[in-house]
Amino acid sequence: MSAVATPRSSAPAPGAVLPGSEAQTGAVAPVALEHEDLVLHRGSRSGHYVIVAVHSTALGPALGGARLWHYPATTDAVRDALRLARGMTFKAAAAGLALGGGKGVICGPARAPVGRERDDLLLDFGDLVESLGGRYITAEDVGMSPADLVVINERTEHVTGLPPERGGSGDPSPFTAVGVEASMRACARVRFGSPELAGRRVVIAGLGHVGAKLARRLVDHGAEVAASDIDPAKRRVAEELGARWIKPDEEIVAECDILAPCALGGAIDAANLPLLRCEIVCGCANNQLADESLAEALAARGILYAPDFVVNAGGLIHVYREIRGYSEEHARELVLGIERNLEEILRTAQKRAITPLNAARAVALERLQAAGAERPAAA
Repeated sequence: MSAVATPRSSAPAPGAVLPGSEAQTGAVAPVALEHEDLVLHRGSRSGHYVIVAVHSTALGPALGGARLWHYPATTDAVRDALRLARGMTFKAAAAGLALGGGKGVICGPARAPVGRERDDLLLDFGDLVESLGGRYITAEDVGMSPADLVVINERTEHVTGLPPERGGSGDPSPFTAVGVEASMRACARVRFGSPELAGRRVVIAGLGHVGAKLARRLVDHGAEVAASDIDPAKRRVAEELGARWIKPDEEIVAECDILAPCALGGAIDAANLPLLRCEIVCGCANNQLADESLAEALAARGILYAPDFVVNAGGLIHVYREIRGYSEEHARELVLGIERNLEEILRTAQKRAITPLNAARAVALERLQAAGAERPAAA
């Protein structure tokens, strides 16, 4: 792994204590580093840190969205970038794409930045992306929009997911929702013997871009959908979609056939896992398990867990078509192929008596090793 600073960077030297970090406050939380690059830069315009983590380029350039978020400490942002970049490597490899894994993080202020302040953050990040010479391609993630990508594009061409009027593929959330629904069919076929979702009780935890589109698709196909969000204004969205509203503190433990975590990560933890009343966990959120060892606990309880990096690959496939010049029809075929891909993973898990998470990682690792990659460290 290398730590890189661009010429105008005022980033701390290797080993330096970052402001507000665990080292500064006395707590220690080491991170196992297996990445090709970690680049930390203090933007010359904004004065805020921008970060890119490149986990692997064995299969192709590292692609991963950039998130604009306020973190309590800069080290929290670094850990987020490292963790998410690794996840993108496995997501692309498991989906059979010629892409590596990376992630961008823009450390924003406590309040949402607007106007010139926001543009400065985005332009600083664009400079950082450009400095990597195409080894990392950025896209939209939490806290970002296609309009933000247009600003980043002023400083680098290594951007995908731009608005259609700028020659891009636009909003990936509809494709992600299609992939999640396809994954639910695969899970239903393995668990219930039929891919039919009509009549199935589905709880969607999080009505963001993907969650709302997923709810619409499921309602249209006859599923009994309940939904929740920490934003009470989303109750109206749920009602307009034909979904039953439930309280945010009840969503994870609601009785249902399929639980779909569709907000931020860590939705399932050691405290609430024993309380789950679902048959299947299948949602679009990244890192749904607070600890990956919980995959074993889910299996012990007889709950089928669909690995999130397989389920939510639709958005990645959508922006991949922009890079490869695929038609939208071909990209949609690839997204629908998630159903077959996931079913094979779930069947493999059954045959080998391992968790679906381990089966999915095995598929990804086989592709990485075939490309001559050094095997990533175990989770």
